[in-house]
Amino acid sequence: MAKWTPKHEAPEPLEGPVVATITGGTIVWFVLFLVQLPFYGWFDEHGHTWWVWTCLAGGGLGLIGIWYVRRRDAAIKRAQAEEAGAEAGRASAAHTD
Repeated sequence: MAKWTPKHEAPEPLEGPVVATITGGTIVWFVLFLVQLPFYGWFDEHGHTWWVWTCLAGGGLGLIGIWYVRRRDAAIKRAQAEEAGAEAGRASAAHTD
């Protein structure tokens, strides 16, 4: 059996509105938690309280996710600005030579 080798390079990852996506998902988790709270007794009677706590955990992890992707987005923008500044510096140095 031959070793599998890729026939072409992998495409660049897609960058979308990551912060908005994570924020929206976090809001959905918290809304689901709040919607289920009035029915906690029913969930408890049927052994499904983990549904309520799963929604709360999803919201909490979403807050960590928002913090993470905001910092990541800021770091990407900072790196792009530094790269653009370095290219502008090289271009101006080439014109003065």
